Amino acid sequence: MMKYEWRKEEKNLYGVRQTPIIVDVPKQKFIMIKGEGDPNKADFSDRISALYSLAYTIKMLFKASMKNKSDDKITDFTVYPLEGLWEKGDEKALDKSKLKYSLMIKQPNFITQDIFIKAFENVKKKKTNSLYDEISFEEIKEGKAIQILHVGSYDDEPKSFEQMKEFARKFNLTRTGNFHREIYLSNKNRTSEEKQKTILRYTVR
Repeated sequence: MMKYEWRKEEKNLYGVRQTPIIVDVPKQKFIMIKGEGDPNKADFSDRISALYSLAYTIKMLFKASMKNKSDDKITDFTVYPLEGLWEKGDEKALDKSKLKYSLMIKQPNFITQDIFIKAFENVKKKKTNSLYDEISFEEIKEGKAIQILHVGSYDDEPKSFEQMKEFARKFNLTRTGNFHREIYLSNKNRTSEEKQKTILRYTVR
């Protein structure tokens, strides 16, 4: 029995430190849901719950399908962390009620559209949630990007973004697009604010 552990297998993307680095992000699979508004409101939490319900259903379905497979095959995997793609507004002052985002949980390469559809049907039978119908299965290729590990409150992220900006200037890199990615390595309900770990990333050319 082999279990796929993203922390061990994908250190190039997740083993990041508190200094900016350049990464080449390959094509990745995600289950995702879009939303807008203040992330402190209930709707944001409800969308996260719907995503996680489906993510764990996919994991259990895959595990069950690999039950009698040979020992050299991957038969299980660790669920990836939550990620958020945040759109940068035009206004200088941050108005959280106008934020637009896509929440997502990465899926291993061996998870197929068929597995997603079966898990989607299973989770809808178990628990009624209108948000399930808003979840999609997508492939995203980011390519060249700058990322940094931010430790601390989400409200202090501008300090880390400033480091990224200086790094981009030093290496003559230009930010592409008006959005950035956040990867939440810590469970905010179990981790004190000053110890929360978040990877910040945006694409460059």
